[in-house]
Amino acid sequence: MPYRLLKLFVALAAYGLSMAMMLQSHYGLMPWDVLHQGISLQGGWPMGRVTVAVSFAVLLAWIPIRQKPGFGTICNAILIGLTFDAVLEPLGQLVAGAGPAMRMALLGGGIVLNGAATAAYLGADFGAGPRDGLMTGLVRRTGRSVRLVRTLIEGSVLATGYLLGGTLGAGTLLYMLLIGPLIQLMLPWFQRPSPAPRVIPATEPPAKQPGPAIR
Repeated sequence: MPYRLLKLFVALAAYGLSMAMMLQSHYGLMPWDVLHQGISLQGGWPMGRVTVAVSFAVLLAWIPIRQKPGFGTICNAILIGLTFDAVLEPLGQLVAGAGPAMRMALLGGGIVLNGAATAAYLGADFGAGPRDGLMTGLVRRTGRSVRLVRTLIEGSVLATGYLLGGTLGAGTLLYMLLIGPLIQLMLPWFQRPSPAPRVIPATEPPAKQPGPAIR
């Protein structure tokens, strides 16, 4: 349990950092962050706090589809956005004036780190995140494919975020192409090992007693 908790919290912190890295690259954001940034720009709120608010709004949508949150779900909803707000300004100062090569490295690093963070979060096995839980709940309730439901959800939030002024760019497309293969590649690194089967040693049969002599 301590190892799983450590993996959960490190994964959520890394996820928030990966969001900040993609934002500071100025090449585009992951689909949900396009929405978060658009709402932030329209309302004047910090983007991390918007991420937290949207997470809890998504959790409300779990109620009619009878999806139950876990401990990791609540931690996900709170910690990713708070980490993002905490690291965004220091990271921006660190990469201020960076050229295209540095920005591309920041984008690539952010995508890879996001894949690792997602795989580690899933490997901790404390419950789906708010957005993934919405997807799996809708798949279960509607009987539609994961691909269709995921595409409709992410397409909707991406379009809405873009209309609100969120950053849509080459990094967004690159993220959408790479994140699935990256998670699939990294997930075995973070999954809990299956418990070894318990081997019960066979008892030796009792020694055969010599029978009576045959006369």
